[in-house]
Amino acid sequence: MPLFCMLRRTGERGTCYNLLNIRIADIDENLWQGEKSMIGRPQTEEYNVYYSTYVSMVPEGDIAQILREQLEETTAALSAISEERGDYRYAPGKWSIKQVIGHLADNERIMSYRMLRIARGDQTPLPGYDQNAYMATVDFAENSLRELIEDFAAARKSTLSLIALLPGDGWVRTGSANNSPLSARALAYIIAGHATHHLNGIKTNYLK
Repeated sequence: MPLFCMLRRTGERGTCYNLLNIRIADIDENLWQGEKSMIGRPQTEEYNVYYSTYVSMVPEGDIAQILREQLEETTAALSAISEERGDYRYAPGKWSIKQVIGHLADNERIMSYRMLRIARGDQTPLPGYDQNAYMATVDFAENSLRELIEDFAAARKSTLSLIALLPGDGWVRTGSANNSPLSARALAYIIAGHATHHLNGIKTNYLK
């Protein structure tokens, strides 16, 4: 049975669940001892103004913990949606629920990849990406809702693994993406805010 794991603070134990929220096994939280707290919220000069809305949606607190808790919340909310509802669009031309979830996983991987390169001091300008062009190349309707939720969870867990191993000075390093300055810590906030934005949109527009 595919799993997602809710990982808590270092020194505690996390719990693995399947997508029906049935407890499977405890995991040793010592695997996450490399995790370090972020050094404050990103400054406005660390990201393009386009991302301001996403960053502003992230509450105060340890961003790693926020991302872990968001994985739990998002996976639980999406798992409550019926398979039959997966292809629903609330208006012509809008993405289906499956497409939104697929986009969440795509964006998570792209932003996490940027985080890795910038945290490692890579000054190579990174390109932007066109989410609509990406969507045009894939038919998420061919996947089950469960498969897409599992894929998003896998992408988020990969982000959490990266965060756990980044050194403190890596968070404040700044690179360039889509012709704008961007820091590693800003990307963590953008990832969290982007997911919140779309989860709110699903609750408001798709689950009435």
